[in-house]
Amino acid sequence: MAAIDGLPSLATVIRTHDLVAKKQLGQNFLLDLNLTSKIARSAGDLTACDVLEVGPGPGGLTRGLLAEGARRVLAIEKDARCMPALAEIAAAYPGRLEVLNADALGLDVAAHLTAPVRVVANLPYNIGTELLIRWLSPDQWPPFWTSLTLMFQKEVAQRIVAKPGDKAYGRLALLAQWRTDPRIVLTLPPEAFTPAPKVHSAVVHLTRLAEPRFPANAAALSRITAMGFNQRRKMLRSSLKGMGPDIEARLEAVGIAPTARAEEISLEKFCALSRGYD
Repeated sequence: MAAIDGLPSLATVIRTHDLVAKKQLGQNFLLDLNLTSKIARSAGDLTACDVLEVGPGPGGLTRGLLAEGARRVLAIEKDARCMPALAEIAAAYPGRLEVLNADALGLDVAAHLTAPVRVVANLPYNIGTELLIRWLSPDQWPPFWTSLTLMFQKEVAQRIVAKPGDKAYGRLALLAQWRTDPRIVLTLPPEAFTPAPKVHSAVVHLTRLAEPRFPANAAALSRITAMGFNQRRKMLRSSLKGMGPDIEARLEAVGIAPTARAEEISLEKFCALSRGYD
């Protein structure tokens, strides 16, 4: 593994600071600095951007982001044990790394960042999907970020990019594809991590759209997709009956067969159906 800076290897950092990954924090540390640099590059040109990183752990991706030229990195780390290791990185990159010992789910990060902002993170498995949904569902669009480059379990990544008819197609695909252009840019085997998870991982790059891909009533779209995919094997005339007694007529009006199932319906059709509830 080639060095990307003058700091010790991540294996040495973990030994020095006794950073045993904690399962309850969803931690799986990525130790190969070549891979962390590759992830950083997949986020695009960082030289004019602030970068938000959640769950840096011992700082492997943090170092990749800084070595690839990120203007500034804001790292949010819940585990206080990681603070000394991250402080060493901050000292090696004066003025370019700010570390907050905080829970990302309870923090307003926008106040700490200067646009343009890219989010790049090897997200803790236990909060990854929740954070993604929050970033995709702000009150105002466009959001504070221009792109998200995030690592998930591979099956979650496949759900984000799935198309109608795919086994993985569901609410997460619709939410992501309504407001962003998502694509899988990298896959990683379990042995790339310490400890090795039981599943493969994948990095998804989501580029925000200036406006949602199709006009929609956001509240109705959320309710329709929740009802449709919570009973995905049922026909829509049955799973969506809670949307009103005229649901069959509403489905037919936008070109959806009442006997179809949610997994068969495109984002465009779901958006059209939602607009009827404005």
